[in-house]
Amino acid sequence: MENKVESCTETSTSQTTQEHDAFLDSPIRGPTLSTSTSSFEALDPHDPNLSKLATKMFRKTEEYISNELNAPLEDYKLLEEMNKATVAKYSDMQQIAENLSVSTNELSIKFLQLVPLMKQIDEISDTVDKLEAAAYKLDAYSIALENRVKSVLQRKSTMH
Repeated sequence: MENKVESCTETSTSQTTQEHDAFLDSPIRGPTLSTSTSSFEALDPHDPNLSKLATKMFRKTEEYISNELNAPLEDYKLLEEMNKATVAKYSDMQQIAENLSVSTNELSIKFLQLVPLMKQIDEISDTVDKLEAAAYKLDAYSIALENRVKSVLQRKSTMH
């Protein structure tokens, strides 16, 4: 009984394989590897309009695929240009920062050189303030003395 089942299965498989092979065979050339159901054969005459449309389709497909592949390339070129511009900008900024650092150091040195002179100016200013205060006191004293002298002279002149 097992033999009958095996033989039935083998027969069924053989028939299916033959039917499948017949389906894949080209009507003119015989068996092919393609699973396509197209009746197009490369060397057979065919509709010229269909040929034009197929050629146009392949051209458009090629154009589409080329554009799809070139889009990232253009993006990378743009990124490269942006990176170059950024590098140039940062280089300029670095030069400016270096110049600022040199200028700051020069100003710091000049300031340190001016510190003793500024102390002298402060001392002179303090002395001038004291001198001015003394001059005001002297002026006030001299005015008071002048007034006394005038008063004494007036008394003498009135007494005589």
